[in-house]
Amino acid sequence: MVTAASRPPADVLAAGGIDPRWSRTVEVGSRSWHLLDNGSTLGAEPVGTLLCVHGNPTWSFLWRRLVAAGARSEQPWRVIAVDQLEMGYSERTGEQHRLAYRVADLGALTDHLGLVGPVVTVGHDWGGLVSLGWALDHPDLLAGVVLTNTAVHHEVDDAMPAALRVATARGVLPVSTVTTPAFLETTLALAHPRLEPAVADGFRAPYRTADRRAGIGGFVADIPAAADHPSRPELDRIAAGVRGLDVPALLLWGPRDPVFSARYLRDLRDRLPHADVHRFEGAGHLVVEDEDVAGAVLRWLDAREVPATPAVPDEPYRALGATLVERADDDGTALIELAGPRSRRVSWAALAARTDQLARGLAASGVRPGDRVALLVPPGADLTAVLYACLRLGAVVVVADAGLGVQGLTRAVRAADPTVVVGIEKALVAARWLRWAPTLVSAGPLRAGVARSLRVDASLDDLAALGRASTDDLPWPDADADAAVLFTSGSTGPAKGVVYTHRRLAAMRDVVARTYGIGPDSPLVAAFAPFVLLGPALGATSASPDMDVTSPGTLTAGALAEAVRAIDAAVVFASPAALRSVVRTADGSELAALAGVRLFLSAGAPVGIDLLEAAAALMPAAQAHTPYGMTEALVVADVSLDELRDAGPGDGVCVGKPVAGVRVSLSTLDADGEPTGAPDQEPGVTGEVLVAAAHVKDRYDTLWLTQHASARDPGWHRTGDVGHLDADGRLWIEGRLAHVLVTADGVRTPVGLEQQVQTVDSVVSAAVVGVGPRGAQQVVVVVQPEVYAHGPVVAERGLAASVRAALAGTTVAAVLVVEQLPTDVRHSSKVDRSRVAAWAERVLAGEKARL
Repeated sequence: MVTAASRPPADVLAAGGIDPRWSRTVEVGSRSWHLLDNGSTLGAEPVGTLLCVHGNPTWSFLWRRLVAAGARSEQPWRVIAVDQLEMGYSERTGEQHRLAYRVADLGALTDHLGLVGPVVTVGHDWGGLVSLGWALDHPDLLAGVVLTNTAVHHEVDDAMPAALRVATARGVLPVSTVTTPAFLETTLALAHPRLEPAVADGFRAPYRTADRRAGIGGFVADIPAAADHPSRPELDRIAAGVRGLDVPALLLWGPRDPVFSARYLRDLRDRLPHADVHRFEGAGHLVVEDEDVAGAVLRWLDAREVPATPAVPDEPYRALGATLVERADDDGTALIELAGPRSRRVSWAALAARTDQLARGLAASGVRPGDRVALLVPPGADLTAVLYACLRLGAVVVVADAGLGVQGLTRAVRAADPTVVVGIEKALVAARWLRWAPTLVSAGPLRAGVARSLRVDASLDDLAALGRASTDDLPWPDADADAAVLFTSGSTGPAKGVVYTHRRLAAMRDVVARTYGIGPDSPLVAAFAPFVLLGPALGATSASPDMDVTSPGTLTAGALAEAVRAIDAAVVFASPAALRSVVRTADGSELAALAGVRLFLSAGAPVGIDLLEAAAALMPAAQAHTPYGMTEALVVADVSLDELRDAGPGDGVCVGKPVAGVRVSLSTLDADGEPTGAPDQEPGVTGEVLVAAAHVKDRYDTLWLTQHASARDPGWHRTGDVGHLDADGRLWIEGRLAHVLVTADGVRTPVGLEQQVQTVDSVVSAAVVGVGPRGAQQVVVVVQPEVYAHGPVVAERGLAASVRAALAGTTVAAVLVVEQLPTDVRHSSKVDRSRVAAWAERVLAGEKARL
């Protein structure tokens, strides 16, 4: 029975905030369509048209926010979101619509509408495939393509996603898709967070009865998985044709999708290598519902050209691994790995040989320049050798911190999408069962049977043996090719992948060498993995102390002294948490070993002058310095203990002056706490810190929106930190942009306030957070007292009074106490203010909450 297209009921339109004027029906030949079209409500001539195609089992309701955003944009876009035939409120014909028919039907509709260019197609799920088919058939109109969680190719021999295997099983398909709403309900349940009831009902509205759901079953039946499926030729045509699309492309992806997993994104990136990509961590199949996809699309359209990353000065380039080649005959010590009875010493010659063998072995095993190799190996000889081997080959090393935990590490590694994982046994178990990469390489001994059960492809020793037998030339990679993806600590949200080219990594090495004079005559002990790995590039003998690198507080004074003694170290690097542990565990027996240290560095989080003073007492001949930087730019500024003494207290943490080769400016905060205006260096004005230097990251990995925002000011990287410059050109950090408080009395930054609270005798640590709506936030202070009574979370009257007295002039809504403030996993020092703020808001609302 044929049912003509109709307009949705008023309550359905209202549930989606849809202007009734956008809803229309169109007769095209013998078929009738329903679509949303904002064209009649635009106040100006549109820039172009967005042609949006939904998948199964949604309808044009999916694109309601994009239709609205296109209408209200300063540069308006006409947005046409169709209901495919048999779907939504379009005609029910009772026929099976094959993929080729759907593409042709869409073309007939746009011909009828008289669509003119420029047109950007926007698709989701199987609507992505249909939209691409239209794009290939209308090259004269096409200006770009946007795809969200879709697939354009599926190998016949590959298993279909589990959810689709179940849905397409004989006897199951009609029951799950038509007779019952199971397929629809399962899809709606994939939203993160769960859909609002009114929105979920909006999606259900066109599919209330079995006869209205026939199109859902027809869509599933038309999945061309088999070679002889009637829609296979059209699938193959589109998949092949996509490679020839040279228009701008944007891929917006929800990684938590059980249907269109990472392999489909990988395939799309292979077919559209020029595409911009943004992965919304935490989003899933319904990424259009989970995140602000409408805003993302319009920002991308408005960008025209992505702001350039900070320019790299024309400086001499020397590859990061050049020192290993130059010292290939040197039997002196390159590194010492201290791990109790498993400690070992590696010479420059041995390290150079092992690196060359592994590079050649990786090449012989099929790893190519540009392939990504995740290294899940503790700092030491193995990690050093395989890292420099990858750099020599041109493979892109992926370095994620094990301290992120299994969930964070999984998210990070999957985001980087490596071809190979090199790891110790524990890492390989996770890599295989969590499907981090197709190829696994063991970096050490495995228990009997483990290699076979995990299907480990090779060991580092196997690769080295392959390399020894290889005589192939191994050209050096291009200086501007990708070299590494390094992950941030995850202290301000999911860890972000930061891409460095070989040139930018080399510039990082050079700024460290130039700033601190570290080189062949400066043996280095590093209790922080990046500095251990920089040792060979700097030509410095290095040692990693006996500690758990994922837990900085495990470094003892004895372990540090042992490492210093082992290489007669001149330089020590330790995070604040590691340094605190050293000071706490010192008993005086370490003084002789530490007396020869000439320089010690501590960074990664604010370092208090009291901690530096205590550490300086253990290393009396050493200059104490605290570098300021981040994963995206290491080092930016530096300050010595003497300079901190001279600077005295201030609003924030003094991190010193920019180091040679680095420029720092500020983007002033407006009344809403947002950075505005051009980069400025006016003293005393708080703003977001901007950095320009040769060693700033190239870009964020598969985070187009994040990268675009970070490069908003051409030539500068926006750090997300806020602070000010003083009259002497020193930079003071006042907190993170995300943690700025916007109260009725104005904008406040947290660090200076926290420093004042920490002058209260009984307070160990403090976090100052804003609770309530932005613009009317209330200042809440959460303190970690010396003695925690495990009682009420509201501070006792005396402590609260002391905190308020310390913040005289600031209205404090509440003072709360916790046993311990949460900190980041990498440095165990940065307080997670976002987590504290969410907890405080729940507590003040009368809820029981755990921090």
